[in-house]
Amino acid sequence: MELRHLRYFVAVAEEKNFTRAAARLHIAQPPLSRQMQQLEETLGVELIEKGSRPLRLTEAGEFFLAHARPLLDQVRDLKAMTQRIGKLERTLAIGFVASTLYGQLPDIVHRYSELHPQVEVSLHEMTTMEQLAALKDGRIDVGFGRLTGEDASIRRIVLREERLVVALPPGHRLAGSDGGLRLTELLHDTLLVYPKAPRPSFADQVLAMFSAGHLTPGRVTEVRELQIAMGLVAAGQGISIVPESVQAMHHRSVVYRKLDDTHAFSPILFSVRQMDHSPELANMLAAVYAIYDEQGIVHVKEKL
Repeated sequence: MELRHLRYFVAVAEEKNFTRAAARLHIAQPPLSRQMQQLEETLGVELIEKGSRPLRLTEAGEFFLAHARPLLDQVRDLKAMTQRIGKLERTLAIGFVASTLYGQLPDIVHRYSELHPQVEVSLHEMTTMEQLAALKDGRIDVGFGRLTGEDASIRRIVLREERLVVALPPGHRLAGSDGGLRLTELLHDTLLVYPKAPRPSFADQVLAMFSAGHLTPGRVTEVRELQIAMGLVAAGQGISIVPESVQAMHHRSVVYRKLDDTHAFSPILFSVRQMDHSPELANMLAAVYAIYDEQGIVHVKEKL
């Protein structure tokens, strides 16, 4: 049994179709079918139910799939880390969601670069889900995102819980309110959520807050990105729930009000490959905590 057998089997299992799996793997279908037959002969068990439409795995096939995926993830991790270690120049590619750019991320990257000038740092804006794929592919080394989730090949450290605020146009009925707002006060407004794709995203995190309180927004409009949501708020086309660091945008036609609901927080996550314990990552995490300490931001320190 070779690594290609694992890759081929995972593709067939995920696509539930030999034709689509062959296209995904850029090979012809007959060789793929032969490889699957060879794999079953090597293992001495059936992995795919014969004649099933759509394709279904046997119990042994489900077991094999559950263990093949993490093995392939480890191989990708090993490849990416070996390539990075083998380079003469030190590099660190950082993925980030747009909202973190208005918070402490610029200070963190600046501090890191000052302390470690020999490391070439590059920044890449991408959603949390895009960061996970980029980590697995070796395109980035660390991600600053907001969505929690389970992935055996990725380690996530919660850096902090950031309060959420409501962005309102200046003439809104709640714009002049004293103190914080509650979700129940927002049900009759058009709620602008972002990003529209890929999902799940921060949009789902916002909508889940309403669901947790057994509330349903009156009207929800999905927009492509944070900047568009803020522009539409300024134009009086709706309201948006955003992390409090977004207030640093200083948009003259947007007013912000704190949300007082219990779940009105969004985590900031530090995501890395599970096996990656390189000094560049440890130093980046140390820079995060140093900035948080200086700015009095509540957090719990973890080690890689």
